[in-house]
Amino acid sequence: MTDSAIKIPSTIVVRDFAAKLGLPVTAVSAELMKNGVMAAINQEIDFDTASIIASDLGKVVELDIVDVAAPDHVGTSIEEYLVEDDDAELVVRPPVVVVAGHVDHGKTSLLDAIRTTTVTAGEAGGITQKIGAYQIMKNNRLVTFIDTPGHEAFKQMRTRGAKVADVAILVIAADDGVKPQTDEALRIIQEAKLPFLVAITKSDKPEANPEKVKKELAERSILLEGWGGQVPVVEVSAKTKVGVDELLEAILLLADVEAEKLKVNPKRDAIGTVIESHVDPKQGPVASVLIQTGTLHVGDDIAVGQVWGKARSLKNDRGENIKEAGPSLPVQILGLKAAPQVGDIVRVSSVDAKELKKKTKSHQLGHHLKTVVTATLDSMKDQDEEQKKRVKKLFIILKSDTLGSSEAIIESLKKLEHPEVAVEIVQRGLGIISEADVLRAEGGHAVIYGFSVPVSPKADQLARSKNIPIIIKTYKVIYDLINDVTASLEAMLPPRIERRDVGKLNVLAVFRNENTFQVVGGKVVDGEILFGAHVEVMRKNVIVAAGTITQLQQNKVNTKAVSAGNECGMKVEGQSVIAVGDALVAFMTEERKRTLADR
Repeated sequence: MTDSAIKIPSTIVVRDFAAKLGLPVTAVSAELMKNGVMAAINQEIDFDTASIIASDLGKVVELDIVDVAAPDHVGTSIEEYLVEDDDAELVVRPPVVVVAGHVDHGKTSLLDAIRTTTVTAGEAGGITQKIGAYQIMKNNRLVTFIDTPGHEAFKQMRTRGAKVADVAILVIAADDGVKPQTDEALRIIQEAKLPFLVAITKSDKPEANPEKVKKELAERSILLEGWGGQVPVVEVSAKTKVGVDELLEAILLLADVEAEKLKVNPKRDAIGTVIESHVDPKQGPVASVLIQTGTLHVGDDIAVGQVWGKARSLKNDRGENIKEAGPSLPVQILGLKAAPQVGDIVRVSSVDAKELKKKTKSHQLGHHLKTVVTATLDSMKDQDEEQKKRVKKLFIILKSDTLGSSEAIIESLKKLEHPEVAVEIVQRGLGIISEADVLRAEGGHAVIYGFSVPVSPKADQLARSKNIPIIIKTYKVIYDLINDVTASLEAMLPPRIERRDVGKLNVLAVFRNENTFQVVGGKVVDGEILFGAHVEVMRKNVIVAAGTITQLQQNKVNTKAVSAGNECGMKVEGQSVIAVGDALVAFMTEERKRTLADR
C-alpha cells in the first residue's frame, strides 16, 4: 500500500473509475480501447483491468476492502479471532496437514493412497474430493488433510493452506528430483514456519533414485534424517501403498511436538478459513471451510470475509449432512449470499453478519472478487455421483470485454451437453488477459479464452516460459469461440469402435494346437477372409471363443485376402478351442471420432 494509492472496489463503473482517478472519462475510455476493452462509460470493469489501466495512466489503485462490505470493526487477520478462553476449556484438536510439491510428482495419488489405506472398503467409495479436505483415522487419532486440487486459486491455496495447516508434506518424485515448483512449495512452507517432512514418491519405479533427491535437498540446506539433519523423510509408493503407514506415523510425531499450539476451545463460536468456493447453479454460493476453533452449528449466523449468511446446511467430506462441525473438521457450508474468496475468514457472529448485510450494496454480491463460477451442464443433472466423477472436464478461464459478452458465452457453453465431457469455468472476468490469469490457468490446468480482449505482453511472455506452456486463445466472434470449445470437448471423447463383418469360413482341418494359437484350414463360404481380421468362433450358432488372424495363406503362400469359394490356411491367436466343423466369422474394427451429438 502507498500513500498515493486510490482505493476502488472489486468492480467499478467506468464513469466512477474516471472520477476516482481525477481524469476525464474520455481519457479513461481511450486507454481502455487501447487495451482492447470496449466498455461504455456506464459499464463495469473488474479490479485487475482497472489496475492495469490506472498504471498506464500513471496512477496507483488498491482494492478497497471496506467498500466491498466489511464493517469497521471486522479484522482481516485470523489471529485477531483466535484468542482462546481459560486453559480449562482447551482441548488438543486434530492436526491439519497440507501437501505441496511439483504438479506431476504424485500429490493426488499419495492422498488417494492415504485415504484408501485408512478406511474400510465400504467407506472408501463414499469419499469425495468435493470440499478440498478430508479426515482420516490413524492410531485412534484424527488427521485432517487439505487437498490442493487444480482450480483457479491453486497458488493462493498453497499459500493460504500453509497458513491454516500445522504440518506440511513436501512431495518429491524419486524418478524426477527437485523441480522449480518444489522450490516454490519449500519457500512457502519455510515462510509459514511450518514443521514439515519429505515424502519421496514413486519409490517403486525402476528408475527411482531417492539418494539423488536427498542430495538435491542438502544442496538447498535441507538436511534430512540420515544426512545429518532433523527433517523426517519417508519413501512411499502410492501404487503399492509401501511407506504410507510410516508417513502417517511421522505426521503424528510432528503433531505431538506441536501439541501445545493445537489447543483450542470447542465450546466457543466457530472461527475458520475458506479452502474452496464456488457457485452451484442449484444450491447457490457454496464454501468449503476448515474450522480452526469453536464449533459451527446449522442455523448459526456467519460472516465470511466480506459476505454474510446463515449456515443453512453443513456437509462433511463424504457429502453427508451434519448438524455441527468442530475444530479441524472440513465442512461445506450452504446459505451464504455470495461466494467468498479462498482464504476468507469464517466467523459465527450475528452482529457482524447484520453489519455486513446493512453495509453491502446489493449489486456487489454478484461481482465478488475472484468468485468461481461453475458451468454445470444439463446433461449431468440426472447422473449419480460416481457418473459425475467419470466426466472429463475442460477447465476454462474466460476474460471478455463486457459482462454482456461473458453472459452470452456462458449461456452458449451450457448448451454443449454430453454425459462424458463438460466445461467448467473456474474464473471469469473483464478486460485484458493478465499475468494473474496465467498463474490461475497453470494452477487449475485451464485454458484461457479471451473474447475481444488483448493479452498483455507480460502475460504472453509468462505463458510461453512455462515448462508446459499455458494455452491462451482469443476471439472476435462468439461463434468461433464456441466452435473451438466444442472441438476441444470432442477431442476428449474416446473414439467409437465400429465393427464391419467381412467374411465367413467353415473349418475343415486343425493342423496345430498351442496354448496361445492354432493353425487351421477351411473354405471361405461368404465374403472374404482378411489378414489381421478378428474372428468369432461359432459352434452350433453359439460364440465359444474369439481370436485374431495373424497369418493367412492360400496355396501355402502368404496373402492379404482370400475370397469366397476358395480354401485357405491361417494362424489364429487366442483360445485354442477351434475344432473341425466350427465356423469362423471374420470382422474388422474401426475407430471413429465422436461428436457431442453422439451418446
